[in-house]
Amino acid sequence: MKLWKNAELKGQAVVYVVLTAIGTGVAVWAAPQAWLLFFVLLLVMAGYHFYAVRRRYMELARLSAEIDTILHGAEQHILSDYREGELSLLRNEVMKLVVRLREQNDRMRGDKERMADLIADISHQLRTPLTALHLTVASMSGGEGSGGQEEHLRELRKLITRIDWLVEALLKIARLDAGMIRFQKQEVPLAELLKKAAEPFEIPMELREQHLALEVSGSFFGDLSWTAEAVGNIMKNCFEHMPNGGTLWITAKENAIYSEILIRDEGEGIAKEDLPHLFERFYKGKNSSGQSIGIGLALSRMIVTGQNGTIKADNHPAGGAVFTLRFYKGIV
Repeated sequence: MKLWKNAELKGQAVVYVVLTAIGTGVAVWAAPQAWLLFFVLLLVMAGYHFYAVRRRYMELARLSAEIDTILHGAEQHILSDYREGELSLLRNEVMKLVVRLREQNDRMRGDKERMADLIADISHQLRTPLTALHLTVASMSGGEGSGGQEEHLRELRKLITRIDWLVEALLKIARLDAGMIRFQKQEVPLAELLKKAAEPFEIPMELREQHLALEVSGSFFGDLSWTAEAVGNIMKNCFEHMPNGGTLWITAKENAIYSEILIRDEGEGIAKEDLPHLFERFYKGKNSSGQSIGIGLALSRMIVTGQNGTIKADNHPAGGAVFTLRFYKGIV
């Protein structure tokens, strides 16, 4: 029996045998009429001790086997309930360790899956403009006139700008996914935020004869640069879906609970089936243009939610799409 391979238990057995022999001898000499009863009591005590030790040994062996099963990948294995005080404490500590290890393993598996998906998405999204670049370069190599060369050069500049923006946006998403970004916490006037967000679009909107109508007051608490990126992506989405001569309406205000930014365009609105998926990564809506990539709004959501904020999109009763951003001053 494995039980008797324990050196400590063997030593205890020898001690019990010696003590039983000595005690029985003393009982025979001191009380000849009671020595048999004394001998039986010693045997009962020894038997109970070794029974308890054997039981504990078996429970330890069972606990060891269950831990070994968990270490070899049992997903749903639950450790048995142990009545012994020390074993119960040990079981609880092992269960805590198992839960933490499984949580860590799930996080690592999720990180690997997200990284694999991100790499696949990057590869897919870069393939389209790169293919267009190859075709344009091949056309330029065909010996067309200077007019054709100029047209191809303009197309090349557009494609390179698109690839540059795409790579930059994907890197930002990857850094946000990996938790590498630490948003600054500072009070920023909403007017300053909207000015910074609108700067890159002043010329494109002017060329389209589009107007920006602002009604701003108050401030918000967060990261100016990253939040301007988020708001700018929404503004870009809006003015690209507006007709020439349209107006982009932006209202920003602050109250005791949150700072709110409403961005409304005068476009055709958002298709009903697109609303639940609008902020999903690489999702292209029904009315999206051929140049749409589908990461701008996803990046905006990551930035806003990363600063204790919310973002939602809907159709305005007067027409067009409306985006609502809220930055809460407390935990929500």
